[in-house]
Parts: sequence; C-alpha cells; structure tokens
Amino acid sequence: MKTYRHLFFDLDHTLWDFEKNADETLRHLYELHDFARYGFSVEEFIARYSEVNHALWRMYQANKIGQKELREIRFVRSLMKLGVPESEVPADISAQFTDILPQKSAVFPFTYEVLDYLKEKYVLHLITNGFQDVQHIKLASSRLTDYFQEVVTSEHIGCLKPDRRIFEHALERAGTTAAESLMIGDNLECDVLGAYNAGIDQVYFNPDKRRHSAEVTYEISCLSELKSFL
Repeated sequence: MKTYRHLFFDLDHTLWDFEKNADETLRHLYELHDFARYGFSVEEFIARYSEVNHALWRMYQANKIGQKELREIRFVRSLMKLGVPESEVPADISAQFTDILPQKSAVFPFTYEVLDYLKEKYVLHLITNGFQDVQHIKLASSRLTDYFQEVVTSEHIGCLKPDRRIFEHALERAGTTAAESLMIGDNLECDVLGAYNAGIDQVYFNPDKRRHSAEVTYEISCLSELKSFL
C-alpha cells in the first residue's frame, strides 16, 4: 500500500459547505431587495439561482466565459427567468453576494476533527477553482487557514482543474511528487479525473451518494471516513 505524505483538498463542496453558505446569503439578499413583491418565493429564487450558476460555472470551467462575465450575468439571468425586468435587477446584487458569501463559516460535518487528525500525519494543501479574491476570506471565516501549507488557486495559475498543469504546479509548490500525494474532492471531472491525469491518486468525496456512470477510484459517504482510510 502506498505511503502518502501530502494531501491535496478541494475547498468548495468538499470542506467549505458552499450550498449551506450560499443558501444563507441568498435568503439575506431576497429579504434585502424585497423580491417577494415580484411573486416568487425565496425557495424559487434559490433554486433558479443554483440552476443558472451551475450552468455558468460549467461554462467557466470549460473556458467558455470569464470570471467577470460569470459574476455579472448570473443574477441578471436568474432574476429575469423569475420575471424581474432587467432594468429592475439591483445593480449591486452581484457585489453584495461576493462580499457576503465568503464571510460565511459553515463546513461539512467532522471537517475540523478530520483535519486535526490528518495534520499530525500529513502535509495538507488546497487546490481550488474558486476565485482567488474570495477563497482566502472563506478560509479565514471558517477557521481553516492554518491547516494548509499551500493554497493553489486556478485564477493565480492561469488554468482550471481538471487541467493537469494546476496539479503539477501544486506538486512543485509543495515540493513533492505525484507518488507521495493524494487528491480529495467532490467533482468527478475537476478533482478525480484531473488528479488521475496528473498521476495523483484520488478520493472522491460524495456525501450525497450521487450515482454516476463514470468509474471512481474511491467513494466515501462522509469526510470522517478519511480517518479510517488513511
């Protein structure tokens, strides 16, 4: 059995609970801008935003749109689909979301317990496609900063997971090799396939037990199971 020395984590949807934090932020914005007057519920607002945002993120990860365009159009498109005239979409809502969201602190269950255990045995790092200007705020807000030696963001490197170059850069930054490393993430394409193509073993974090046709190297139902695996 391989002996790993360096563990590379994804951040959003793996450690930092993006869905819960985004839900809280969107509820706040719904109340702040009194969107109820347009006749849709906060649940409809969250569902529509999630649908639009996920589609745009797929385009961003495929290099079909840039960060600025993603941020500018996701609320416009979501609210227009809910019947809000484009002229009435709050001009500052995207900036408000970007300011508020990273300050949320929810993480997945057992995140601190697992990281406390792992940091005594391994060197921990992050590889994330999230925007650089907010990822470090998320880490500070959720008290995760001190766990990680290297934080590698796609925006800083100039390429997105699953591009193998971001993994190779992370290995270089950490001063290690693929053979000594393990990648843990929630995205089959970005984290699992990307690490595989870079020669790095992978753990697929799938707390919702989503079914996929694609083969994965490992599947764990809860982050806490990493403790027994390692």
